[in-house]
Amino acid sequence: MQLKFLGASQTVTGSCYFLSTNKTGLLVDYGMFQGKPEEMGLNSVKPDIEFHRLSAAVLTHAHLDHCGRLPMLVNFGFKGPVFMTEATKALAELVLFDAAKISKEDNVKAVLYTDEDVMEILKQVVLVEYDKPFSVGDFRITFIDAGHILGSSSIVVEETQSKKKIVFSGDLGNTPEPLLFPTQTVNEADIAVIESTYGDEVHERREEIEDLTEIVKQAERDSGTVLIPSFSLQRSQELLYIFDGLKKSGVIKNDLPVFLDSPMAIRATTIFKDFPELYSKPLKLQAKTDDPFDFPSLMICDTIEKSKQIKNVKGPKVIIAGSGMMSGGRIIHHAINFLGDPKTQLIFVGYQAEGTMGRDILNGRKIFNIWGNTVEVKAQIKEIKTMSSHADQDQLLSWLKKIKGLTKVILVHGEELPRLVLTEKIRQELPEVEEIILPVLHQEIDLDKVNE
Repeated sequence: MQLKFLGASQTVTGSCYFLSTNKTGLLVDYGMFQGKPEEMGLNSVKPDIEFHRLSAAVLTHAHLDHCGRLPMLVNFGFKGPVFMTEATKALAELVLFDAAKISKEDNVKAVLYTDEDVMEILKQVVLVEYDKPFSVGDFRITFIDAGHILGSSSIVVEETQSKKKIVFSGDLGNTPEPLLFPTQTVNEADIAVIESTYGDEVHERREEIEDLTEIVKQAERDSGTVLIPSFSLQRSQELLYIFDGLKKSGVIKNDLPVFLDSPMAIRATTIFKDFPELYSKPLKLQAKTDDPFDFPSLMICDTIEKSKQIKNVKGPKVIIAGSGMMSGGRIIHHAINFLGDPKTQLIFVGYQAEGTMGRDILNGRKIFNIWGNTVEVKAQIKEIKTMSSHADQDQLLSWLKKIKGLTKVILVHGEELPRLVLTEKIRQELPEVEEIILPVLHQEIDLDKVNE
């Protein structure tokens, strides 16, 4: 087996790996690069693989940095199956059509693909269920629940002749978390390709409900705005669930307006409601008698006009808007209107990649030019890391420790410092692991020689 790294190597985004034998080629994810301009330029580059050897693709989950380049496969002549869970397909369809729309509207970058390309790649999707193995050439493949977002998977691949097993973690969830089942572990594998986004951090105890309570109460006292850049998939639904609970318990006022200002998040919430079988036990129980994503004074901003009117709403308010890294979307309009107000609280509830506006603000930058507007950041900047949907260092190590027979670990989907820190922790706590590999972009590894 050969494994080639076509993304998420020395960086967090652009996840893509090509696993191959002499007869079978498997593409694991084909995600979009985000953040740094030099990395985003890689999106239009055709992967350096022999496409006639590509038998199938598998998708771990529907985040843009894992699925965002899939429609380009159509233009490369790929006509094989693309395996994913049903929930992942529903969300990926939403994400990919949105990406095609943005690409078309962007006057600077080349159009990566069209709606027609999205429709064609969706025709090639084959739905799979968790824990039900299937075969593709030399490989026997099993999807298991990664607990990251709705439908997310880790993927175990067994080479049928050698019986060697390699597991691709995908993105592992910050388990246990309120909306989904806990992350499923792998019983045995020889090699693990694992994400390392938070390889150098341990999340604090989950206190996001308490944190958001204090933030909203301050906004009510100051008549201020709570501005939350939020990812449309999972994070926005989690926020709605939390605000639903806070209002039901009377902790915050029923008449406090909460604006969901993200067309994608609105549609993703509808999709979320279609898969109650994937809910955590408490969420599943509540959903039987009550909509956990709806509450008094929730304002659904499904038009541009409704979004524009938010700035005219007086008094305290909460605005949940995309994108989660402030790299585009309606949050940018609200940044222009509200970041200059000291009573505004800007709350980050997810990872901010290098090169994004969100990361720049967290790093202390105060002046931005947004669409010709000079914006000075006077808002209070706060970060709730416990809401991350990514596993932290302890959770990554715990996941690895449960894999029997593990001898090699390959660290991807992380910046260099988290990878290096996690490398040392693995050496200390998993002495049975013989080799830890930190691949670079375009590197190819002969997996049959790894164990020698």
